[in-house]
Amino acid sequence: MRIPVPEVVPTPEQLGRVHVVGIGGAGLSGIARLLAARGVEVDGCDAVARPERDQALLAAGVRAVREGHDADHLADLHPGDTVVFTTAVPDDHPEHAEALRRGLRVLPRSTALASVMTGHRVVAVAGTHGKTTTTSLLTCALQAAGADPTYAIGGELASTGLNAELGSGEMFVAEADESDGAFLVYEPFAAVVTNIDADHLDQWGTEEAYRAAFETFADRVDPTGFLVCCVDDPGAAALADRARAAGRAVVTVSVRAEAGADLGPDALDGVTLWAPGDHYRTDALAALAAGTALGHDPDRLRRGLAAYTGTRRRMERKGEAAGVTVYDSYAHHPVEIAGDLQAARAIAGEGRLVVCFQPHLVSRTRIFGAQMGLQLGAADEVVVLDVYLAREPADPEVTGALVAGHVPLPADRVHVVPDVGDAPSVLAGLARPGDLVLTLGAGTVTEVGPHVLELLGLTGPPEPSADRTEEAPR
Repeated sequence: MRIPVPEVVPTPEQLGRVHVVGIGGAGLSGIARLLAARGVEVDGCDAVARPERDQALLAAGVRAVREGHDADHLADLHPGDTVVFTTAVPDDHPEHAEALRRGLRVLPRSTALASVMTGHRVVAVAGTHGKTTTTSLLTCALQAAGADPTYAIGGELASTGLNAELGSGEMFVAEADESDGAFLVYEPFAAVVTNIDADHLDQWGTEEAYRAAFETFADRVDPTGFLVCCVDDPGAAALADRARAAGRAVVTVSVRAEAGADLGPDALDGVTLWAPGDHYRTDALAALAAGTALGHDPDRLRRGLAAYTGTRRRMERKGEAAGVTVYDSYAHHPVEIAGDLQAARAIAGEGRLVVCFQPHLVSRTRIFGAQMGLQLGAADEVVVLDVYLAREPADPEVTGALVAGHVPLPADRVHVVPDVGDAPSVLAGLARPGDLVLTLGAGTVTEVGPHVLELLGLTGPPEPSADRTEEAPR
């Protein structure tokens, strides 16, 4: 659903009581936390109840979290109160129709986040890949430097379990999402762009339009602020050149020691990051560059980077059983898959890498399915689930088999498992002591790893269940 963005962003004090539709989401749950911390009365609903998540929101000051969607959820609201929606909700959503009928203020997620930014100096972190990790790293680095920023991240810090927190300092570190154009609502003092690699073409239509959106985002940065770009990526490098030509302050970083980069890999000498891989080092360099440009001591910032223990769903270690280690990550684009497999291979050492991938979105799989399959070829065994449906109807021509058919491994090492419920037993059957099992994707595949550990812990590696897998088409 496309919710119009108002010309003037209301402050939190102007929102009245707020009802958040989709309050369990990575973005909206953080916004609800920040609104509650700023004294706004907030409640919300989500399609599925998750007791641990819902209790955490209640503990943060949210008044109520209801399961399901119903117009009756708005019964206590009055004109001047606000209902916040994610663009993922359908056009015929009952609470949207009721909010319009009753003359309530209706805001998209982007404007709600812009509202809680009020009164802060904002650093917005954008990019096709790595923005959650970079936002997390910058937050931890600034905390170590004594800045105590407010932050809103599209994932939960492993150290605290929080994705948003109201700090005492003037800075606000925000993950700026391009998927639905949300990042074009913000007016940051400074910005980081990790990379620009075509994605979300269901929203933008063409790669050219997607890249142009990042140019518009960069233009919204305060003229007295700065832009950090990771110039190992051609798209971000081109954006840096354009911004400099326009007279903006630009800081460039490169793990490949590109000529002319302001920060290279030596800036992280002595810093041991929580996970290996060039893309994680790039994210850390970008965070270090932003923190330094804000005037903070580089050594204190580096201590914060070294203390960072990860963000949930970003190469998150789930546990070990029967000699098998299980990790989970959010990667759902070919470039992200390649980066996480590189990191996982380094962690696995001499052990094999067993990957379970769940494609996310029909449109993304249609466009990038072949490339996804090629990148999965870096594993030793690959399990491909069916496409996780979100925002779009199913397409019988676009399934997990499309991805599996392009994995450059022998057919007996590529397994199509249409039902995510069957994945744990298949993975437990494939895994051997010393292996690393990695679950990848932005959907329900994140629930697979704990079940794999449970099976291995109960029985050790079982025999694979042959009737639950299909041979990938060739």
